[in-house]
Amino acid sequence: MSQEIVQRFEAQFALRIAQAISGVFGERIKVEVIPNQGSGHPTRVHIHGVPIEPLGRFAYPLNAYLTWDGGEIEALFSANGEAKFARYLAALPNKIFAWQVPRQIDFRSRTQAEVSVLLGGLDFES
Repeated sequence: MSQEIVQRFEAQFALRIAQAISGVFGERIKVEVIPNQGSGHPTRVHIHGVPIEPLGRFAYPLNAYLTWDGGEIEALFSANGEAKFARYLAALPNKIFAWQVPRQIDFRSRTQAEVSVLLGGLDFES
């Protein structure tokens, strides 16, 4: 993927993903875009938070990263890309909660089973 596509993705899409996730959780959970840092370090959206001790389901604080498949990112710049992305953003709240059980993440208590969780190679399907 070209550096131009990476920069366009970060400017046009990654921030909107982070904002959509923040909209689901409000200030309880922090969400930030981590820019691409070269080969092996793609653009990531970092979701993290301080555990709520009495509710703690898992041993580690919430510390999850999202990355997307390069071909999926490039497809966002095609003729139907913006419409596909709009559907993705609308579906994102349900997707987030669907990730909890298989990845052993608990957004309610802000905990997870592993030190760090990578949800990588994601697509933009709704």
